[in-house]
Amino acid sequence: MPAFKTLDDFDLSGKRVLVRADLNVPVADGKVTDATRIERLVPTIREIIKVDGKAIILSHFGRPKGKVDPEFSLELVVPAVADETGHPVGFIATDWIDVTKARQAIDEAPPGSILVLENTRFHPGEEDNDPALAARMAELGDIFVNDAFSAAHRAHASTEAIAHLLPSAAGRAMEAELKALEAGLGNPERPVIAIVGGAKVSTKLDLLGNLIKKVDGLVIGGAMANTFLHAGGLGVGKSLAEKDLAETANDIRDKAEAAHCAIILPIDATVAWHFEANAPHRFYGVDSMDPEGMILDVGPGSIERIKGAIDEAKTIVWNGPLGAFELQPFDHGTVEIAQYVAARTKAGKVVSVAGGGDTVSALAHAGVKDQFTYVSTAGGAFLEWMEGKPLPGVEALKR
Repeated sequence: MPAFKTLDDFDLSGKRVLVRADLNVPVADGKVTDATRIERLVPTIREIIKVDGKAIILSHFGRPKGKVDPEFSLELVVPAVADETGHPVGFIATDWIDVTKARQAIDEAPPGSILVLENTRFHPGEEDNDPALAARMAELGDIFVNDAFSAAHRAHASTEAIAHLLPSAAGRAMEAELKALEAGLGNPERPVIAIVGGAKVSTKLDLLGNLIKKVDGLVIGGAMANTFLHAGGLGVGKSLAEKDLAETANDIRDKAEAAHCAIILPIDATVAWHFEANAPHRFYGVDSMDPEGMILDVGPGSIERIKGAIDEAKTIVWNGPLGAFELQPFDHGTVEIAQYVAARTKAGKVVSVAGGGDTVSALAHAGVKDQFTYVSTAGGAFLEWMEGKPLPGVEALKR
């Protein structure tokens, strides 16, 4: 794991601590509808304020395109931060062009305060990683703490440039995420099985290319599997498949074989003739597909095959559902495998790390989101980490 400092390396007493958080949370009718990212921020905030430090939160929110836009003001999120921390939270408005008033408000705030600064994307320099904007941000603090892994794949002023201007550390959520990811692929206990699903191979070429070099077995599900089945000469009927990527799929299989990574594809499927919940369906072997049917989930034989691979594993990394989990009963494969991994995790048999938007939703649907070793809410950053790409926000924290 990259050598980076944590909160343990600093005396936070009385310090102004700039905390890069991810408060880009869903809001409806003026209220936060999912506070998961705020919940994960709480341990870092509490450590700062318990020693009379000032927790000064930086974050983006939505896409205001470099302009001040009240629709995207972080003032909307302040009540949710107060609810989760159980502490009063102040809001500081700024256009990020002149931070004089913001600095004054911070200086006048009593020790142990929690303050939320205005949306960093109200200035175009944020997404341009502008060093001048980063310098203005750095004026407001003594220490920089990045606790937003979900924004770590972006080289922005508040994630990358500022880390070079102040003593910097990973917050508790960032620290936990990096440790979990290290356990997943960095230095995992073997054998390692990756479960990758979703709709398109084309969106996960980098991911598959990296995984076949790092894991012992790769379970491919969802519509992605249809592309591989087609490439192998099997009929997939009217299923979603990227048939023009057949050569690419076969190339991935050849490289996996050379890397001694087993590719595990469905051997049977749940097939329907309409893409809708509770549509009439039946099971087919992948070698006897109805040319008029659509594969919407893995079949019972495939589920048992995947369970067998999981039984051999010490580490499971998961990104993407195995079928159309939004529609019953085509959620069955994803739910059963998710619950099986959760049970193996609870029994101490595997370390399980999962992430990606659809994955988090699928695990929540299966009722096991809190039963994996670690579930990342980071979306794009989690995917880029799985692809083996350096994350600017993490690289900037290295000692």
